[in-house]
Amino acid sequence: MKNKKHINSTASKFNILRQFCNLIPSFLVTQLARKHQSEGDARTFSHWSHVVSLIFAKLTHCFGLNDVCDALGLYSGPLASLRGATPPKRNTLSHANKERPAAIAEDLFWGTLEHLRHQSPGFGRRRFPGKLRKFKRTIHLLDSTVIELVANCMDWAAHRRRKAAAKCHVRLNFETLLPGFVVVDVAKEHDNVRAAQATASLKKGEILIMDRGYVDLGHFADWSERGVIWVTRWKEGLSYDLLDCRPVRQGGKVLADEWIMLSNGVQARRITALVEVEGKEREMIFLTNQLEWSAEMIVALYQARWEIELFFKQMKQTLKLCDLMSYSANGIRWQVWIALLVQLLMRYLAWVSGWSHSFVRLYALVRAILWRKLDVIEILKRYGTGEGSYRNLAQPEQAYFPRMR
Repeated sequence: MKNKKHINSTASKFNILRQFCNLIPSFLVTQLARKHQSEGDARTFSHWSHVVSLIFAKLTHCFGLNDVCDALGLYSGPLASLRGATPPKRNTLSHANKERPAAIAEDLFWGTLEHLRHQSPGFGRRRFPGKLRKFKRTIHLLDSTVIELVANCMDWAAHRRRKAAAKCHVRLNFETLLPGFVVVDVAKEHDNVRAAQATASLKKGEILIMDRGYVDLGHFADWSERGVIWVTRWKEGLSYDLLDCRPVRQGGKVLADEWIMLSNGVQARRITALVEVEGKEREMIFLTNQLEWSAEMIVALYQARWEIELFFKQMKQTLKLCDLMSYSANGIRWQVWIALLVQLLMRYLAWVSGWSHSFVRLYALVRAILWRKLDVIEILKRYGTGEGSYRNLAQPEQAYFPRMR
């Protein structure tokens, strides 16, 4: 009887980077270059090559232009199979980051997100955790993060006397943890300046959870008039009239539940509660225009805001958002939008494969096998489990040194 030929079901004709970039619609980059009238800048270095170069830089933690150019130059053959992408030269990549409209990268992110949602309608959906599991409403998380820059190189981003920074405002859908609004601008602008733009598309009955940096009486009145439920932290200096004090359970986490009227006539609730932060209980005051739900539910809603902090942590610590290769305003926008695109594609791979480990582990695995010809979905499905080929699993005897078992 002939021995059956071993078939490695994780093998693929394409390398991991090609499979990763193939998630982006093939026509989209060229279409956007034409839309933004940037085709004239692509004589020797196409917009697709530009996008692939920046994606590679984020996936491999490149620290500078030379890192990207040298690494891609060594793999010019496999790179050419990726829709004809070519390795960049240092000055060419620098010029592209500075001169090509960053709106191309912005539209590329939103276009890819729309494509993935159309391809997989349930992409990112999950059940709300804890006390929020019965909610059927859409919950939005609004916050911003600061990207520190080198002050003496960037007058456009002057933030303080000896500091420069850019700021990224994000509105995140709590159910899918996918962005619904993103804007990149200078850090000296106060958060509440962008609040109206960030919440313009919110509908009646939807819930907005935000940090107190977005507190503004004018916004409160507008959201309440539109039927949007908002929850935030109390900001010192707000004046109000006390209308009623609601009873609270003795010995509970809620210390006070007050019905108030703000100075602009908006009725709200001022809730004081004990919240556990890093293992210690702290007294916090919350503000909301929802007058009927329990105080415990309002506190639980605000605690959901932690998800957007984890989102920023992925962007800054895992994708190294602050390790920039260009310091022009346009170049920084390119890199922020490409980082968001890489995070989106990683999330999609995790969702399709049923990945149950951390985002950091997913990122490290994809980066380690970037040029290998393996089926990325099969690798992610089998990684760290007892399913499939033992080639990808550790063996018990590997936990011991030879001759010491």
